[in-house]
Amino acid sequence: MKGVATAYRRALRAQFSGRMLLLSGAPLLLSLLLWGVVLWFGLQPLLDWLHALFSQYDAFETSSNVLATLGLGVLKVVVVPLLAIALLLPLMIGSSLLFMGVAAMPAIERHVGRRQFPKLEKKEGGSFAGSIAVNVGSSAVFAVLWLFTLPLYAIPPLAWLVQACLWAWVTSRVMSYDALAAHASRAEREALMRTRRMPLLAIGLATGLAGALPGIAWMGGAVLSVVLFPVLAMLSLWLYIMIFLFAGLWFQYYCLQALEELRTEPVSTMA
Repeated sequence: MKGVATAYRRALRAQFSGRMLLLSGAPLLLSLLLWGVVLWFGLQPLLDWLHALFSQYDAFETSSNVLATLGLGVLKVVVVPLLAIALLLPLMIGSSLLFMGVAAMPAIERHVGRRQFPKLEKKEGGSFAGSIAVNVGSSAVFAVLWLFTLPLYAIPPLAWLVQACLWAWVTSRVMSYDALAAHASRAEREALMRTRRMPLLAIGLATGLAGALPGIAWMGGAVLSVVLFPVLAMLSLWLYIMIFLFAGLWFQYYCLQALEELRTEPVSTMA
């Protein structure tokens, strides 16, 4: 895990440089624009629809009984807002990850490649279309799995751990592709994804533990007031972008170092 620690130190130094902070502006603005519009026009209709659905199927009584059994009866008055948040969160995370991959990761790759690995040959084993496909496909799977884990919010520590594991999977898959797209061939990328699976998941888990916190904080905000939804949503988006920026740097440094080591091995069958 020495390479993981080295990449972490490099990413931490780069995270707060003027260039990287400026780079986070594009995905942040895209996320704020998208979700500002969605929340402005769609939040109240979503709440109304969920409320009508609960009323139609008498779900308020059922949910109240379940919450009371879990010792969370106080939440029965905000069960609809909590469900709305739970439905929106994976979509917000997925869109933030997509915007990072499209708007920031290519610039991160160029920045790290020029400064730290200037002699590393580019084999262009990935593509923009491939990045979009990996981002969208992985985010869709992430969103579905997230919804299946919603009952775990009744046990916050377990919810945090499970969601961190989901983050570990999605970030290691998406950011490894983006980090290696320009420099590695397809065979090299697949080899590294296979042989470095555990370190990549470790990086994803470390960032995932931090990444799961905004969602839990936003869920907690529903207890305070529905009015806080938009404010907490925008704050969460900023936190997601900053976490994804650091994760992108961490993956970039680690993946290019791993690629350099792969190419210096005495015998390599990679194309």
